[in-house]
Amino acid sequence: MILPRDFYNRPTLTVARELIGARLVRIMDGVRLTGLIAETEAYIGERDLGCHAKAGRTTRTAIMYGPPGHAYVYFTYGNHWMLNAVTEREGFPAAVLIRAIQPEEGADIMSARRGGRDTFGPGKLTQAMGIAKSENGLDLTETASSLWIEAGVYVPDFLVTKSPRVGLNNTPEPWLSKPWRFLVEGWKIQI
Repeated sequence: MILPRDFYNRPTLTVARELIGARLVRIMDGVRLTGLIAETEAYIGERDLGCHAKAGRTTRTAIMYGPPGHAYVYFTYGNHWMLNAVTEREGFPAAVLIRAIQPEEGADIMSARRGGRDTFGPGKLTQAMGIAKSENGLDLTETASSLWIEAGVYVPDFLVTKSPRVGLNNTPEPWLSKPWRFLVEGWKIQI
């Protein structure tokens, strides 16, 4: 079952936690590629100095201000695409970065796209699944978009680690240390 828009139209921290264990689905060249989401991070509004929305509404961040349940895909560090799911009400910029997946269907294709390396990193999973600029703005609640998120497996709280977000480097406190990263460490295996 594809996660409905109402799933995303909730507090970002709730969505980030509940996406752990959900199934990310990508249809590429007619082939279904899937992976269970193993790591997420929450980015919440213009006051969050780790969030792209801290600069307000721009061409890049416009998707974050739109309806929940859409993909916000951006390019970073000069060579990585990052996939986010827009959350909360329209007009409030928030999203969940999908940082890692445990491959399921199409694992051999994803492995080949990654040169046999893992999918535990936001740029790694987008490379494995062929997610790039053309997926920015896709509706994650519709199969017609070729990218969506389905219900997956239940992951109990005791298996989920919370910690500060990764790679925020010069972000000031308290935003640097917010425990807004969710991770299932037991899924860190090679594909």
